[in-house]
Formats: sequence, C-alpha cells, structure tokens
Amino acid sequence: MDNQPFRSGFIAIVGRPNVGKSTFMNRVIGQKIAIMSDKPQTTRNKVQGVLTEEDAQLIFIDTPGIHKPKHKLGDFMVKQAEHTLNEVDMILFMVNAKEGYGAGDQFILDRLQSVKQPVYLVINKIDQVHPDELLKLIDQYRTKLDFAEIVPISALEGNNVDHLLDVMKNNLPEGPQYYPEDQITDHPERFIISELIREKALQLTREEIPHSIAVVIDQIEERDQRKAVYVQATIVTERSSQKGIIIGKQGSMLKQIGKLARKDIEALLGSKIYLELWVKVQKDWRNRMTQLREYGFNEDEY
Repeated sequence: MDNQPFRSGFIAIVGRPNVGKSTFMNRVIGQKIAIMSDKPQTTRNKVQGVLTEEDAQLIFIDTPGIHKPKHKLGDFMVKQAEHTLNEVDMILFMVNAKEGYGAGDQFILDRLQSVKQPVYLVINKIDQVHPDELLKLIDQYRTKLDFAEIVPISALEGNNVDHLLDVMKNNLPEGPQYYPEDQITDHPERFIISELIREKALQLTREEIPHSIAVVIDQIEERDQRKAVYVQATIVTERSSQKGIIIGKQGSMLKQIGKLARKDIEALLGSKIYLELWVKVQKDWRNRMTQLREYGFNEDEY
C-alpha cells in the first residue's frame, strides 16, 4: 500500500426490478443487508452497503428498481432512485443477461442520458446464458449509451465480481474513509430486521401476496441475563384475504415466516432471538401518505 492513495466514493446500483442488485450487494458486503426475492420491487429504501478495504472504501446505494409507478409508493421509489443518480461518484447499470434488452431498460437508459457521472454496464446472471448470446448482448447495449466500461458477472456464482470491484476502486476519486471499517450499512438494525421478515413473507407466500405488505417493528429489547433479544413485529397487509394467507392454517404460515426470519436475525445480531409476529389489515396503505410515513417512506427527504 506504500504511497497508494486511499480512494472512496458512493456507487449507485440501478436497473430493472429483479436483475440481481440485492444479490450483488450481499455478495460484495459478505453479509445479508439487502433482501432478496424473485418478485420485482423488493427493495424500497436506499440500502447502503459499505465495503472497506486497505486502500479503498466503496459505499453502495441499492436503489429501488426504476419503473413506471402505479401508486404513491411507486412514485416514492422512482423519485428516490432518480434523486440518487445525481449524488454519487459512479453508477452501475445492472441488466439481466437471461432476459436481455427490453423496454424497461430503455426507460432507465433515457434517464441515464442526462447524468454526468460515469455509467458502468454490469451484465448479471451470465451463468445462465451461452457465451455467444452474451457477446450479442454486449454489442447491442454498446450502442445504447457511452458506457465507461462493460463488465459481465454472475453475482450468485461470484464470477468476475472481483474484477468489477477492481474496476470500481481504480476509478473512484481519492477521498476519506467515511465509515468505520467494521460498519457495513448505515441502516439501523431495526430496519434490516423488518426487511428480513418481509423477505420471508414474500418468499413463502409466492404468487398469493403481492408487494402490498409492510413490516413494522413494534419492540426490540434485551430481557434477561442470557442477552436474548425479544423482537415484536407487525406484518401489515391491504386485504383480509391476504391476512388469512400470511397467518395460514392454524397459524402455520406465520410460524414458518417467523422461523426463517429468526435464523437470519440471529445471524445479523449474533444473539438468540425471540420473535413474535402479528398481522393487521390496513386498506390501501400504499396510497396513503400518513401510512407511508409511518412505515418509513419519508418523502420529505427527497
């Protein structure tokens, strides 16, 4: 590291919903801080992941997928993502190699035309396509925007991820270490816990529950000498039928959500967790500003 300048900066990850942004973040940071689901629109808040190395600090901002909004929550997510593009040092535009170029990509590319920061095209999920198809895809995207560089990766398998990290480090400006080296995110634990519970609810209910659920943490406290942490949370749905699905027959689905979420929360906090889950119906909450604020979507910040 002799005479090597320390580099640091903020990196926005943008892309259509479900291209693998959260999978990439979790691999790079080495710990689960962004929730993963095969449903689009999983990420709702900017999740900052912080990677600190000997000679660099990379601060990732995992934006909500830029898409045409259908409700106030959608408006909030798109505004948040577009605002992010103007405050970072570089942008990773991530696409899905398997799905190829589509109208959703063009919608984002149109917004990237006006940014001054360098845009790096990251083609993810290359483990799912033939190399010939990948070359065609690279040629196709090359004509769409003047990318600083095009890097194919597989976030899930880890292929070429280290090379992408090197590319980013080499192109970040010299700068300070913004965060302590052991800090991996700027989100409070309460937020990450709520996201882990929401992830399990989405994964287990599959097609039956759309993205009309929120998770509110009612209480987190240590209660005994063994340092066990008690977490009480409420899963909010828009309809009574969804509440029934999440609770399941004799509470079986809610128990399963709790069991899987507890494992992830224990890994996050490094202590035993007692998790109590409740479910309540709040009709049409995604279109009500008071509810959006209550559940952590604060429009005033953007």
